[in-house]
Amino acid sequence: MALLCGTLLLRSSRFCAVSTHFTRNFRVCKPAGCPVKKTCSVSSTITDCVHMRATRSGAPVSFCRFQICLKSSSPLSSGSVLTQCGHQIHTSAPLRALPAPLIWMVVKPLQKLLAIILGRSLRKWWVALPDNRRELMREWAWQRRWHLTAGAGVAMVIVALLLLTHLDESPVTGRTRLLVFSRENYMELAALTSEAYMEEFAELLVPVTDPCHQVVERVVQHLAQRNKDIPEVSEVSWSVHVVQSPNVNAFVLPNGKVFMFTGMLEAIADVHQLSVVLGHEMAHAVLGHSAEQASLSHVVDLLSLILLTAIWAVCPRDSVALLGQWVQGKLTELMFQRPYSRRLEAEADEVGLQLAAKACADVRAGPVFWQQMEIRDQLTGEPTFPEWLSTHPSHRNRFTQLDRLMPQALELRESCVCPALPASDPRVVFSKSVRVLLENAKHQAGRGPERARKPQLPHGPTSLPAGLPAALLAQSVPPPSPNVDQSSKGLIPAVAAPVPDTAADEES
Repeated sequence: MALLCGTLLLRSSRFCAVSTHFTRNFRVCKPAGCPVKKTCSVSSTITDCVHMRATRSGAPVSFCRFQICLKSSSPLSSGSVLTQCGHQIHTSAPLRALPAPLIWMVVKPLQKLLAIILGRSLRKWWVALPDNRRELMREWAWQRRWHLTAGAGVAMVIVALLLLTHLDESPVTGRTRLLVFSRENYMELAALTSEAYMEEFAELLVPVTDPCHQVVERVVQHLAQRNKDIPEVSEVSWSVHVVQSPNVNAFVLPNGKVFMFTGMLEAIADVHQLSVVLGHEMAHAVLGHSAEQASLSHVVDLLSLILLTAIWAVCPRDSVALLGQWVQGKLTELMFQRPYSRRLEAEADEVGLQLAAKACADVRAGPVFWQQMEIRDQLTGEPTFPEWLSTHPSHRNRFTQLDRLMPQALELRESCVCPALPASDPRVVFSKSVRVLLENAKHQAGRGPERARKPQLPHGPTSLPAGLPAALLAQSVPPPSPNVDQSSKGLIPAVAAPVPDTAADEES
């Protein structure tokens, strides 16, 4: 009855003439009769009339058997319950849409399948046509070649305009980039991804009381504190998860979840190298590289659908079309995706070095880490591939780039009122140590195979992993500086790895 009465009055001119600017907060009440049941400070009962008072005119409007009196109160939240003389009305919570990148990941294989079906259907349709019909189709296309060319040009202009509207500026470097997926979209996807990783590594996570976890946690928080002037750093809640695994790997999700493998900790010699490595991984999250790389992949995949359709339409047999599709995929990967991935890695190296410099780390240890990784791969027999086949720059190119960026990083570190660095340069110490080890290895090889042994890295994974956590936890605090925030002026501890006296070891 109440619904029917309200519907009739909605159509009346008297109701439509009243101002529609009502307050959002209201209360349903009853003067007398049926008892009022209150739920969430909102009550409702059946009455003989309804009075709704507009905020501007102040004139009441009667239209049903409820009395709705405007009153300033707290707004109704989702999931609240309105009681109407024993009958409850539940308001449902808003539905959340799936993240756009997740939808694209699901739709991506379907797009390729549709392109293959379309191209194959066009080929079969063309083969089934009689010869005279084919000739007529060719003449029709030739006569309208300029119209078709103009249509293709208009389509290219539209695509270019769409791409121009999705250009964005990188947070730290200021580089112009294409960003189809927003940072908010990837934050939602990162939450789902982090839950999946937590389930995958549930049995391998190192306890928070473990020294390895405490080391990584302390360095991450120190990096975040010293770089809080960057909004993308201060707005993220950084959390650490150390995974018991021999993989030499570490990654950071866009929502600040840091995953460090114990294999990477064993490959790191001191806290300064750890700061550079974590700065690199945090730079990926700060710069939004995952969203940027997915945006490029999305655009390239959409454009390649045209080529994929043409391949299946032109190739005479399905086997030839499959080969053409494989070649097209490999060319796309080698010409677009992998070079772009190497570019993002180089940018993360640069920004990560800046983050470590602002955290007062000895950034000179960064190139040493990549030199260690190169020698480690050679000693362990890891297969090496040309850089153009990889998604990451080679170790040699990485420490060469960090060496080139070192003057700017040291200048930035000095501007952050950091304590002075030791006179001994880790790069020089490492080079001399490697030279001594190589000379000793040649000397041992000349004595005979029975005295020869495999050389050990001076700062390598076999030197310090056991004592690294305890040494890193013994942090030193620099003298107070008036220009530095008191809560973030802790110095990254230096863990000195002395050059092994290989000559003395040889004699013993």
